[in-house]
Amino acid sequence: MFKNVHSVFLLLVFTQASHSIEEYIGHLWEVLPPARFLCSLVSDNLEKGFLVINIGFFIFGFLAWLFLVRTGHVLARYVIWFWIIIELINGMLHVVWAILETSYRPGLITAPFLFAIAWYLKGLMIKSSDDGMVHS
Repeated sequence: MFKNVHSVFLLLVFTQASHSIEEYIGHLWEVLPPARFLCSLVSDNLEKGFLVINIGFFIFGFLAWLFLVRTGHVLARYVIWFWIIIELINGMLHVVWAILETSYRPGLITAPFLFAIAWYLKGLMIKSSDDGMVHS
């Protein structure tokens, strides 16, 4: 797998972390019903639920990079594609949500960066697959 894929995946994980911080500062769980629902599955304290989910997601991404992506493990490509799909959807939906509400919504500032990095990583993955370099 291209070394760029490793680096860009890690950049995507850290960009997601900054996105989560922006959402935390904006109290996303208070203004977005699906976030409220997810947080309530983890804790009665929605703020705590938000933190648990997002810290867990960051840890998952970092450990996936450390043990799968960086080492070229056979599961790496599946984890990378999972993150690409999640972040493309996440980045797009935040922008659509803000347009529909005609105002800033928590996560809007970092959402385009998530989308752009995920889109770039998608291109790297397709290129590495075309070159026959994605395998263990």
